[in-house]
Amino acid sequence: MRPVPQAFSPNDWSPALDLIALSASELSRQIAGRKLAPSEVMAAYLRQIAAVNGGLNAIVSLRDPDDLMAEARAADDAPHAGWLHGLPLAVKDLCAVKGLRTTYGSPLFADFVPAKDDLLAARMRKAGGIFIGKTNTPEWGHGSHSFNRVFGVTRNPYDASRTAGGSSGGAAAALAARMLPVADGSDMMGSLRNPAAFCNVYGFRPSWGLVQHDAEGDTHLATLATEGPMARTIEDIAGLLAVQAGVNPELPFGRQAQNYSALNGDLRGKRIAWLGDWGGAYAVEPGILALCEAALTVFRDQGALVEAIAPPFPAEKLWQAWTTLRAMLNAGSFKPIYDDPAKRAELKPETLWEIEQGSSLSAQAVYEASVIRSRYYAKMARLFESYDAVVLPTAQVWPFPADWRWPQSIGARAMDTYHRWMEVVIPISLIGLPALSLPVGFGAQGLPMGMQLAGRVGADAQILAMGQAYHLATDWPSRRPPAL
Repeated sequence: MRPVPQAFSPNDWSPALDLIALSASELSRQIAGRKLAPSEVMAAYLRQIAAVNGGLNAIVSLRDPDDLMAEARAADDAPHAGWLHGLPLAVKDLCAVKGLRTTYGSPLFADFVPAKDDLLAARMRKAGGIFIGKTNTPEWGHGSHSFNRVFGVTRNPYDASRTAGGSSGGAAAALAARMLPVADGSDMMGSLRNPAAFCNVYGFRPSWGLVQHDAEGDTHLATLATEGPMARTIEDIAGLLAVQAGVNPELPFGRQAQNYSALNGDLRGKRIAWLGDWGGAYAVEPGILALCEAALTVFRDQGALVEAIAPPFPAEKLWQAWTTLRAMLNAGSFKPIYDDPAKRAELKPETLWEIEQGSSLSAQAVYEASVIRSRYYAKMARLFESYDAVVLPTAQVWPFPADWRWPQSIGARAMDTYHRWMEVVIPISLIGLPALSLPVGFGAQGLPMGMQLAGRVGADAQILAMGQAYHLATDWPSRRPPAL
């Protein structure tokens, strides 16, 4: 085994083996087999972070490299803890990590250091991960562009003038730039999927209830958001999901974990419904639909039947239900902050909009939104009797300039809210479907894009198996950013 420097310097480590090119699964196997030491892996990743993070701002609150090397050396000889043993992890800055600055992207928490791990972090720590820092996110995760007043903006590794998406934008950019082997994220309105599409990696939103959170606040009505994995391979998605998944007995509606390692998906006979722009309801920038349709030929070539179908439900009804339920939850959870004038003054306009929309809702409006959601769930359950999966674009726009707050229009269609431009994720998020964002290649300007492959609730393993067949035929994430 090669010697590892006792004190870290980005200039004194040049591994013969390109460790950052290996998948997390391969690193895990080699560490378990004592062919690699965690300290070797840590040194390689710290070197990459030192080289590229300054231009991207993906990883924030980075710990002292010498402390990290000491922790990695301790893991060299420690009993094998699990799939993440010795792997460097940066946790999304919406998830609390014991002893590690966690800001939620908010000036109100700029110096907050949690006394305990959130459940997701605790599970990743138990599996042997070494927390090196956090990944950047929008303030409170609101908006699919990762900027905030604490750390600034995260930039896209494929074009640093563009956004990396959000709210898991730091995670996606760090993966694409080979600063992390695998990453966690969270997704209410596309936050595991949109940045994955913008950064040419995979993002998986699990069935709601599969990856459970801490028993805090409301746990019965808040069924829109979930945490999940991001990676450069489907095998890595499955490996991290197995770590993250599990029932929290303090929460309702939990789902038992499945076997995610059986990724030998046979696409012959699979039926896939292509929903495109939802019958014209969703404005989409030129080139995106064509790129997704070209990617669907990968499924056809492997024996799947792909059919374009009419939208199964009115888009405006879905938007009505989504904005009502989302605003109701935000108004409730942010009430203590909003009621304090000094704290309210520190909230971003998008968060204020959510709270004020929710505060004005009647009980009848919330009930009607829930009825729409219920009828849509039933409609999709019937659809999945005929189809194994549905496909939509992951995003309606290409990665946009990093100095924008959000796209004001798509073509001639003005966007009437800060998040209308990402409406295409609503059909999946509203009813908690498992959805995998698959890279579909690059547009005319060299910018990445993706499409969502979604299945019935509980079909996580099947969607990942279909994704694996696609990955083996394409492997888009192996196309590194130009600077790398």
